[in-house]
Amino acid sequence: MDFNQQLRSYDPEAIARYYRRRPWKLIGRALKILWYFSGFVIGLFWDRWLLADHSSEPDDPTGSPPQPGRPHSTHTANPARAEHLRKILTTLGPTYIKVGQALSTRPDLIRPDFLSELIKLQDQLPPFSDPLAFEIIERELGASVQDTYREITPHPVAAASLGQVYRAKLFSGEEVAIKVQRPNLVPKLTCDLCLMRWAAGRFAPLLPLNLGHDLTLIVDEFGTKLFEEIDYVNEGRNAERFAANFAGHDHVKVPKIYWRFTSTRVLTLEWIHGCKLTTSELRCSGLDADATVKVGVIAGLQQLLEFGFFHADPHPGNLFALAAPESKMGACMAYIDFGMMDQLEEFTKETLVDAVVHLINQDYNALTRDFVNLGFLAPGTDIRPIIPAIESVLGDVMGESVKDFNFKTITDRFSQLMFDYPFRVPAKFALIIRSLVTQEGLALSVNPDFKIVEVAYPYVAKRLLTGESPQLRRRLLEVLFKDGAFCWERLENLIQIARADGNFDLLPTAQMGLQYLVSEEATDIRRQVLLALIEDDRFHTHEVQRLWDLVKDEFEPQRLWSTAVNSLADFSRDRVAGLLPDLQSQ
Repeated sequence: MDFNQQLRSYDPEAIARYYRRRPWKLIGRALKILWYFSGFVIGLFWDRWLLADHSSEPDDPTGSPPQPGRPHSTHTANPARAEHLRKILTTLGPTYIKVGQALSTRPDLIRPDFLSELIKLQDQLPPFSDPLAFEIIERELGASVQDTYREITPHPVAAASLGQVYRAKLFSGEEVAIKVQRPNLVPKLTCDLCLMRWAAGRFAPLLPLNLGHDLTLIVDEFGTKLFEEIDYVNEGRNAERFAANFAGHDHVKVPKIYWRFTSTRVLTLEWIHGCKLTTSELRCSGLDADATVKVGVIAGLQQLLEFGFFHADPHPGNLFALAAPESKMGACMAYIDFGMMDQLEEFTKETLVDAVVHLINQDYNALTRDFVNLGFLAPGTDIRPIIPAIESVLGDVMGESVKDFNFKTITDRFSQLMFDYPFRVPAKFALIIRSLVTQEGLALSVNPDFKIVEVAYPYVAKRLLTGESPQLRRRLLEVLFKDGAFCWERLENLIQIARADGNFDLLPTAQMGLQYLVSEEATDIRRQVLLALIEDDRFHTHEVQRLWDLVKDEFEPQRLWSTAVNSLADFSRDRVAGLLPDLQSQ
């Protein structure tokens, strides 16, 4: 059996050994890549020369129109150049299409003319032949297409980098989407990944970032995910796990997988009736663009900070918006592709929350240690000179300019920091960063004035205040206490920020907090809270009154009484009595 047919998962050493004995395959591919991109680069320099040559001309005081054959003063780019790049990426195949897809979601990084072309890489790729696609279906499922599906479109309704999609109906009546993988994918991927890995090892030291060998690890991570993505059985399992995480959440929709009609190279799943995430389509569907964007950001934060299992490729071709009048958020996001997923370990997830807490506290010493724990700084790194640099980059994020925060701003600031200090990008975080910036890019494409922090901060504040786990409750206390003193202003700010979420209900949160305070787990916390009320030898009635004025409107007498009665069952005599020793010891 051929090597590429045997290879079921990404193995960089095995791939390197294979092509070491067949160098002509790599050389031929490398020459093709260089040939295509050299023409593109020469074209870019030609465009720049035309622009520079024209800008050096003195202004014509007569105001006469430009001479024929010379570019007009508004000339900034050759429109054909963006199309040229898209065609190059499409011609070079799946690996390079994936790179173009990532760039197409960054309107703040890519020129508008390039952006409009790269977006076509999401779902406007050339399909392969229909007879070949039907042959793959029949070979994989062991039955003819006519015996498997009652109806099927004669041509694909969409073509992506790794496969194409047909719309069909099962004999049981369900409407489904059928994903069929492109032929001969593995040989193409292994060749490109081998070349990329070689280039990463040779040219990483020349890059203006301290990536070192980690760039090779990023290529390996990319290769691992690509091989996972071309295994449709693995994708189906990912979809079901993702759906289980969001069970009970009406703002996320996951299509059902039909396992009877699924194999490694064919995937049959529920057809989703939704619209693409563009301003025009959202408007035509009667969906609120801001609500849809908010749902996407919240779902992304839940994946990273709650479940730890996240979608690493949320580009516009993989997401659809649906009307959801029953949803508290007013919209619903449907995910339809689960090939590129990743898992965060519990330690990493908790450290990310730690980093958010330390950022809120402006504790840059602890935040720098978080970067060590997350792998952005090597263990043993002397962080003392790095702490003031971190503060200079993030010092105003929590200040007056917080509404101007976006990941592009942080990326720009960190680029110089990574050059001056031994920062590196861990392979695991390459996908996390990609997921975050992609989601922000989607939001910006729908609403250029969107500020991700206006959604993210309320979500994080609500998570801290409703802390359902001991770890989250501990982090809330880290926010509320500084140097042993209770920070009343921080509690007020957290409540105000959490209210901006729109779905934050203070009464259950207060009820849960009270139940926690009278539990055995909170013995030390009760003592801290009691001391906070009488610190500096005075009872803090002013702070308590101000806090009450902030929340009193939410405590309606009838609802408050009902909640109190329901809570009595949770308070045993022993728990209430447990408060007395704390009071007597003060």
